[in-house]
Amino acid sequence: MAVLDIARMGAQVLRAPAQPVADPTAPEIAQLVADMKETMDAAGGIGIAAPQVRVGLRVAIFEVPEGRTEDGQGWPLTVLINPEWHPLGPEQEEGWEGCLSVPGMTGLVPRFTRIAYSGVGLDGNAIEREAEGYHARVVQHELDHLAGILYPQRMTDMTTLAFTEELRRDAADVPAEALEAE
Repeated sequence: MAVLDIARMGAQVLRAPAQPVADPTAPEIAQLVADMKETMDAAGGIGIAAPQVRVGLRVAIFEVPEGRTEDGQGWPLTVLINPEWHPLGPEQEEGWEGCLSVPGMTGLVPRFTRIAYSGVGLDGNAIEREAEGYHARVVQHELDHLAGILYPQRMTDMTTLAFTEELRRDAADVPAEALEAE
């Protein structure tokens, strides 16, 4: 395994739609996922998509920490290959997001509150799930990377885009989730 270079905002690979994976069970995909996991852990992230490690394939991984979901249980490491998603209703909610490709910054991003997503795992088996709240937000964020979209492009009020360090200085006036967004 290896810690890979994380592409930052401005990199071409982050602006282009990722290509489908022909064989999700191929050894090179398993190696890519292992390297992505090591890279995500080393950077302190909870999700990462292949374009963020400069590989233009439709692969994303994430794990939702305990205490961040509505039931407090979290969500274990999930590998999604060739994923798709759709909203399960029109309801959206703004929430603070950060990104390994936009380091040191955070902003308020509107996301659908309930979604369904699907894809294939490393074993080639189909994955189909519904998600809500923070779990749904994480999935939408990671799958946006596969479409060449970074969270600032989803923001409706750019005045909320801020350096996390600056928000920490004014922590008394800032919601705690803004400081945990990275």
